[in-house]
Amino acid sequence: MKAPALFDLTGRRALVTGSSKGIGAALATGLAEAGAELVLNGRDPGALERARQELSDTTGAKVHTAAFDVTDEQAVRQAIREIEDATGPVDILVNNTGVQHREPMLDISAENFERVLHTNLTSAFLVGRTVAAGMVERGHGKIVNVCSVQTWLARPGIAAYAASKGGLAMLTRSMCAEWAGSGLTVNALAPGYVVTELTQPLVDDPAFDSWIRGRTPAGRWATVEDLVGTLVWLAAPASDFVNGQVIAVDGGLTAVV
Repeated sequence: MKAPALFDLTGRRALVTGSSKGIGAALATGLAEAGAELVLNGRDPGALERARQELSDTTGAKVHTAAFDVTDEQAVRQAIREIEDATGPVDILVNNTGVQHREPMLDISAENFERVLHTNLTSAFLVGRTVAAGMVERGHGKIVNVCSVQTWLARPGIAAYAASKGGLAMLTRSMCAEWAGSGLTVNALAPGYVVTELTQPLVDDPAFDSWIRGRTPAGRWATVEDLVGTLVWLAAPASDFVNGQVIAVDGGLTAVV
């Protein structure tokens, strides 16, 4: 296979969870630009429709929407069945949905701790195994879970988030262990600190901004576009023998002390 074909997603169908804005929307755009047909997911039908229209207009790709709660097992099963009945089998799944909660461990409620785990980790399990059932039958499929540098690194006040992302790394490896023999590849993308609507207050904080720039060898925050190339590689034939890996896209942050 020639090099350009290794990254060609023409004819592939991708579902990206949490893709109405931010990192998820950028990842969906990258897949569409590589030739994939997209299914966008979120809980707000209006936001999804706006994202669908923008993605379709800018890339010319075929784009669908599926509004459902990725933490609700019944909703997940029904949605995946409806998606595949209406559009065809899902070839690529990106588990991107995630939330952050900043509060010291001595203060965070068990309810909020569990909410973060359920959103960031359990949802990837629920959507992942539902989509994987069809992939296993067909003998091929690509799953990419979105981890974080907090998969390996902790900071005060984000224990729930770090625990969820550490768990997601091991879920990725467990999915590989169970499904690689059926033709699936399951890997994870671990972004560093990325400029998004959610992180803008941190970007605007001079002390935190200075700390990030000094802590990151590249000397800057990531943009959402910085993540696209690695995702396309993990979703494409180029990575067919890469399995169970967590790939940091962090400007070198996790490589240094």
